[in-house]
Amino acid sequence: MRTLLRRLGTALLFLAVALCFAPALVPPFLDRIYYRGPPTGHFDGKRFFNPEDRARPAPAASPGRFLNRWAGGEGRAKWPGRVPVRTAVPPRRVRGEAMRVTWIGHSTVLVQTAGLNILTDPIWSDRASPFSFVGPRRVRRPGVRFEDLPKIDLVLVSHNHYDHMDLPTLKRLWDRDRPTIVTSLGNDTILARAGIPAKALDWGGAAPLTCDWVAPPGSEATLHASPCAAVVERVHHWGSRWGTDRNRALWSGFTVRLPGGNLFFAGDTGFGDGSWATEAARHGPYRLAILPIGAYLPRDVMSGNHMDPDEAVEVFRRLGASSALGVHWGTFQLTFEAIDDPPRRLRSALARRAIPPNRFLATEVGQAWDVPRGQ
Repeated sequence: MRTLLRRLGTALLFLAVALCFAPALVPPFLDRIYYRGPPTGHFDGKRFFNPEDRARPAPAASPGRFLNRWAGGEGRAKWPGRVPVRTAVPPRRVRGEAMRVTWIGHSTVLVQTAGLNILTDPIWSDRASPFSFVGPRRVRRPGVRFEDLPKIDLVLVSHNHYDHMDLPTLKRLWDRDRPTIVTSLGNDTILARAGIPAKALDWGGAAPLTCDWVAPPGSEATLHASPCAAVVERVHHWGSRWGTDRNRALWSGFTVRLPGGNLFFAGDTGFGDGSWATEAARHGPYRLAILPIGAYLPRDVMSGNHMDPDEAVEVFRRLGASSALGVHWGTFQLTFEAIDDPPRRLRSALARRAIPPNRFLATEVGQAWDVPRGQ
């Protein structure tokens, strides 16, 4: 008994010492260096930043309120445990200038056009979390079963948050299809450690692609190999996997240049001063913009991170896009708003600006949309 008590006392002593040193030891242990390079207008040599925040810093939200968005805080809407989903089976390819879009859930969208199958921020995991047993859990299953996905050619990974960079899904995609994966600086380091090669670019960088498309009727050739590209765009956000590695990797949106009309994917973004959307518009005209419309309440906590539907409509206007799809809602409860609040507020925002509702849709998961040519 005495030996047992001595060992227990020793264990408790080590635990007490560990707890005393944890504040000093854990943050460096969890920090990571994902990118090394010279300072730029959005990188200070150690961490990335939003350029407009240097001139107008965003108001700081208390850590408690930020973390409370995942807990049962006052004012947090109650979501259903599960929402029924009718899954789709997409075609293997969509040729020519046709563009078929299927919202799979959260920020995951399958875009099929010009012989390319493009997937944005893919997540098939049940939780957006580093752990399988805790963290935001999906209430809508993916709108396309992984087994029913066509061969994926291009994957766009906007940043390293768990609801956008899901390593188990990305590893499955890489092992199955060997797609081109384009992301922003530093995120390739995280992916490489999981055995997933990626092309990492700074804002403004472009990765060339090749897409096949059928020429319009009446033209001399029937099939062309057309040069396409994925351009990494500035947006207003941040990145982290473990808290203390905050902004060690860059966040981004993307323009995909396509012969039948360009695609814009905003990834995850706050509105900021809106200048990023004006800059991206130079790479248009856009046939389709994929824009986040959810995870925005309470605004004093989320305004610097996520747009609300009103801001998404303003970005749609600044981009000059012909059509838009609203994403980043109704899949994982990350914030306080009700599950159906984003599409409802989107409809109101469009009506106030006299924008036809069929130009900016918030579809159901698994629903395919044949995007019209530019208006």
